Amino acid sequence: MNNRTIAAIMYDFDRTLCTRDMQEYSFIPSMGMTGREFWSYANELGSAQHMDSVLAYMYAMVKLSGDKNMPIRRDALVKMGKTVEFFKGVEDWFDRISDYGSQLGIRVEHYVISSGLREIIEGTRVSSKFKSIFACEFLYDENGAAVWPKTDVNYTNKTQFVYRINKGVLDVANDIDLNRSMPEDDKRVPFCNMIYIGDGLSDVPCMKMMKAYGGFSIAVYQKRDGKVEDLLRRDRVDYIYPADYSEGEGLDLTVKNILTKIAVNEVLYNESVFQKNNLT
Repeated sequence: MNNRTIAAIMYDFDRTLCTRDMQEYSFIPSMGMTGREFWSYANELGSAQHMDSVLAYMYAMVKLSGDKNMPIRRDALVKMGKTVEFFKGVEDWFDRISDYGSQLGIRVEHYVISSGLREIIEGTRVSSKFKSIFACEFLYDENGAAVWPKTDVNYTNKTQFVYRINKGVLDVANDIDLNRSMPEDDKRVPFCNMIYIGDGLSDVPCMKMMKAYGGFSIAVYQKRDGKVEDLLRRDRVDYIYPADYSEGEGLDLTVKNILTKIAVNEVLYNESVFQKNNLT
C-alpha cells in the first residue's frame, strides 16, 4: 500500500462529535457553575488580559479549581471523559467508515484536532479509534497537579496539525521535520485524501485549507441556522449536514462517496504512472 491509499479524516470534537463543550459534562458542574457562567468568566478574563481565548479557559480551569482547593489532576480529567455524550451514530462510525475504506483498498485514519482537552478525550469511549489526538493539554507538577498549558490548540494554529498529518510528523515537539521541505510525492497523506469535519467558525481555517489544497470539508450542526448556511454560501465549506453519524444518513453517504472518489483517483493515477513508465 502506497502513500496515496491512506485517507485521513480529521475531526473537531466539541459540538462536532460530542453534543456540547466537553468541560460542561463534569468539570464545570464540579466548580458549582453553569456552562454560561464558566465561559463568561473565561472570556472576560481573556478580553481583560488580552489573552488567547484557549489559554484563558485553561487558566480559568486552574484558577477556579485552585480556589476551591481541588487542583486539576490528569487522572481526574481522564475519568471525566466517561461522561461525554456523543451524537447519534458516532460510536460505531469509525469502524464502519474504516471498513468501507478497506473494501476500496484505502486505509482510513481518524484524527482529532480540537481546542478541547486531550485528557478528557482520552477518557471517552471512542479514544482508541484515533491514530492521534491533537488537543490542549496541561503540564503537571511533581504532585500531579496541573500548573501550565503543555499544548495550546487554538482556532488558527489548528492548521499546523493538518500539515503534521500531511507529512506524517505527529510528534508535536518535532518542529524540525514539520518545517523541512518535502517533495509532494514523499508526503504521507496527500491533501486530496483528507476530509475535515467541524461545526463552525473555529474550524474555518482548516476548512479553507482543505478547499485550497484539494481536500474536503464538512460542517455539521445540531440546529440549522444562518451561521452554518453562511459557511456554505461563502464557499468556506464543501458540505453541511446534521450531526447524525448513523449509517445511511447524509453525512455517512457523502463521506463514503468521497472515499470512493479517492479510490478512483488512485486507480487513475496508477494507470497514468504505468503508461508513462512504459513509453517506448
